[in-house]
Amino acid sequence: MLIAAVAMIGCASNSKEKSQTATTANVENTVVVKTAVAAPQVVEVKETYTSEIKPYKENDITPAVAGLHIASIKADVGDYVRKGQVLVVMDQTTLKQQEINLATMQDSYDRMKPVYEAGGVSEQQIVQLENQLNLQKEVVENLRKNSTLVSPISGVVTARNFEAGDLFASMPILHVMQIDQLKVMANVSEQYYTNIKVGQSVAIEVDIFPGEMFEGKISRINPALDAATRTVGVEVTIPNRGGKLRPGMYARANFVMGERESVMVPDQAVQKQTGSSERYVYIIKDGVAEYRFVKDGRRVGDMIEILDGVEAGEQVALTSFTRLMSGQKVEVKNE
Repeated sequence: MLIAAVAMIGCASNSKEKSQTATTANVENTVVVKTAVAAPQVVEVKETYTSEIKPYKENDITPAVAGLHIASIKADVGDYVRKGQVLVVMDQTTLKQQEINLATMQDSYDRMKPVYEAGGVSEQQIVQLENQLNLQKEVVENLRKNSTLVSPISGVVTARNFEAGDLFASMPILHVMQIDQLKVMANVSEQYYTNIKVGQSVAIEVDIFPGEMFEGKISRINPALDAATRTVGVEVTIPNRGGKLRPGMYARANFVMGERESVMVPDQAVQKQTGSSERYVYIIKDGVAEYRFVKDGRRVGDMIEILDGVEAGEQVALTSFTRLMSGQKVEVKNE
């Protein structure tokens, strides 16, 4: 029994020594890494707002007088029309009837005016005739305006809801859009209100043309902010001479809101923590690695902006991430 006890004590001692040796080996094991210095750099402050491309102007072609038949429609969907071009002619029957009535009233007034001047009729009668005549003139003028409909803008017909011979109802007969230039409406955050100016360039992206930028300019800034969203409405006008863009396309408006000095590191230094959206780097200081969470910002080429977590001048690891941990001794080899 004494011999067995001594043997057990000897085994336990050997096991403890082996464990201590392994632990020491792990701590003293040096990992070779490449590093880069976190450098200060001036970067543009950019904000992107999603929106929908809209026509610069659009108009419904519709008469203001109900109950008229459509005589002819002189444009169809897809046709380009000029400002002032006749697009719709309404039935002239009602207009002609009212013109006859006007002529009759004018003749009656012209005959009664000398009689009034001679004292044959009262002033009240002649004033009544004159009021009726003026009212009839307005009726005829209104019918003339609404019997021949012209386009108030140059653009493309995008909708047609009637055919010749139909009785006009509430829907527009035609819809015209000006698309030689377009616009995007963006709701810019209140904090950037002082950074935007009329005439400022804005880069527009659309999904259908990946990688291509269309230059727009701020044409209007709403003078009041939306109290609910704390944003200001901004209109961006986009030239569309080539006709590549169309109303209804999904767009992203990229505004440059000035510049700021930031800390930049190579993109390979920033790692994503497994199972979360957290980002981290390894800071190398005095031959030891330090695990540190960071908040990343914009990507500029192969560099990433670090908004929080790394100071300018600190060294970040670029390799050997699977072998690093906080407190790990490292050897830097950048050749």
